[in-house]
Amino acid sequence: MTPGELAAAWSERFGEAVTTADTFGALTVEVPPETWIPALTFARDDLGCAFFDWLTGVDELADGFGVVAHVYSLEAGHHLLVRTRVPREEPALPTATGVYRGANWHERETYEMFGVLFDGHPNMRSLLLPDGFEGHPLRKEFVLAARVAKPWPGAKEPGESSHGAPSRRRMLPPGVPDDWGPQAAAPAAEPAAGGSPERPARTARTERPARGDAAARGGRTAPGDRLAREGSAAPEGSAARGKRPARGGGTARGDRPAREDSAAREDSAAPEDSAAPEDSAAPGKRPARGKRPARGRRPRGVEGGGDA
Repeated sequence: MTPGELAAAWSERFGEAVTTADTFGALTVEVPPETWIPALTFARDDLGCAFFDWLTGVDELADGFGVVAHVYSLEAGHHLLVRTRVPREEPALPTATGVYRGANWHERETYEMFGVLFDGHPNMRSLLLPDGFEGHPLRKEFVLAARVAKPWPGAKEPGESSHGAPSRRRMLPPGVPDDWGPQAAAPAAEPAAGGSPERPARTARTERPARGDAAARGGRTAPGDRLAREGSAAPEGSAARGKRPARGGGTARGDRPAREDSAAREDSAAPEDSAAPEDSAAPGKRPARGKRPARGRRPRGVEGGGDA
């Protein structure tokens, strides 16, 4: 059923005693307290809303307390919000457990949180709050002053421990009057005669010596000055740090491949240079080295360098 069809069914059944409104796709029905049980019965039997979802209260201050129940039709797929209002002085309604058994715990919670009494409830006792709790926490005049009345039993907030960051300015919880709690009973400190007490004068800050002034620091040399002096004490002709000289005056490693390549080129050109006369060598170019003649063997019987 559409919200329009549901509104027509409510008007036909209860007439002008109920008001209907479409809220976000669901129909909200406002009924008087004396029609509370007949309205829930009509929603279950005639409109097919056999599924009970929840029931709760709303603090509307001077207008009293609103009680809202949400029911649903599994077959037709439509929602209903059935709502009524009770006076603040004597908030009481007949129990809905005879229509929806699931309203049992919801009515117990509404009773201890808002103080709405459900007449005929089979077990109207505390559900969430401990025994002996005074007041109804979800009423708007209820003072949330547990942190002011006694220390919090759990972990401390930042700044409340004896070590760590400095303590921040403590504030009262929302809804706590300024003249309530043990902090309000402590007498305020009286100011000195003639106005508020004067704050002690702050000592003048001494200027820190410059970074390069070694005498002001008791003769100690700054790290920057120490490096500068070490750099100036090094000889001018010394080699750069990190560069190793060649071993034994020999050729550096980087020059070896160049010499080997030049020697290979000279050896490959040796036959051509040996065939050419020595005078034909190009100026500035070293002539090729000729082959040395083989040494002859001295004959036997010949002594000395004379003739035989």
